[in-house]
Amino acid sequence: MKTKLKAFPWQEVLIPIVAVFLALLVGSGFILLVGENPLMAYSVLFRESLGSTKNIATTLQRATPLIFTGLAVAFAFRGGLFNIGAEGQLYIGAFAAAWVGFTFDLPRLIHLPLAVFAGMVGGALWGAIPGYLKAKLGVHEVINTIMLNFIALFLTDWLATGPFHGGTWVPETARIKSTAALARLYPPTRLNTGIYLALVAALVAYLILWKTKRGYELRAVGLNPTAAEYGGINVARNTVIAMALSGALAGLAGTEQILGLHNRFILRFSPDLGFMGIAVALLGKNHPVGVVFAAVLFGALQSGSAAMDRLTAVPRELITIIQALIIFFVAAEYLIRKMLRLKEEA
Repeated sequence: MKTKLKAFPWQEVLIPIVAVFLALLVGSGFILLVGENPLMAYSVLFRESLGSTKNIATTLQRATPLIFTGLAVAFAFRGGLFNIGAEGQLYIGAFAAAWVGFTFDLPRLIHLPLAVFAGMVGGALWGAIPGYLKAKLGVHEVINTIMLNFIALFLTDWLATGPFHGGTWVPETARIKSTAALARLYPPTRLNTGIYLALVAALVAYLILWKTKRGYELRAVGLNPTAAEYGGINVARNTVIAMALSGALAGLAGTEQILGLHNRFILRFSPDLGFMGIAVALLGKNHPVGVVFAAVLFGALQSGSAAMDRLTAVPRELITIIQALIIFFVAAEYLIRKMLRLKEEA
């Protein structure tokens, strides 16, 4: 008699690993099409992203905002919400942090935490808007967040080129004071203390979701809002809270970019970090620990792609293809689960 295999705990970890392996395998076909050796190309890619302290620092710097945006998407998803608006929340948080950074003249011990807090609050308020509309009017958060992305982009465009323009020919605000800047950890790389904030944010997100009553309620609403409401949980309130906390995490991504890299608000500074957070959250299985590892992987792919483009005939656009393939295989989880079961039964 055939018995059904029991699910094993590490399967949730194995599935993303298999997805990455399959993506690299398919990517090898594209590398062969341009006449390069896949093993050679991948060795360059990972050597230039993880092969030295400097390269690791660059990878971590690229991973830092992805940890924040990945956590933002994952947190909302745990509450049953699909936050497509991390990009807009990132821009609002970034401008709020920049405004505090260049407006006030305070001691560093006060100025830097205040700027970080402003970025977090800006993102939280922008995230709470679609949460409120969802909770009170039933308007789907995907539509709300997409529309608010455009509003955030053009609003910050106007602010940076209009009332808060820095006075140069470049569309940007004034520079923040040095007392509001995040310290560099490994010059000449741009890795800064934002990486510590990102790791703390991941820990806090985990503790909230799995170690608090509020987190239990959020996850219950995400799993089954009808059953949660029947059990006495206020679904509307938890919807707003989930989106606000998600927005706060996205706002911290913009804060890190402004206070740690650019030191002023620059128009359209984000290379789609908010949307990349969706991919990071999917690969990380919407778990804070998984998000951190997924963000580091994507950071490694980004930091190594330039070297691969320079040292081989493989274009850096291939990395975008590989990232898309990773998400494709993560989305095809049923297929991977079936493959793993077949191997177990063999």
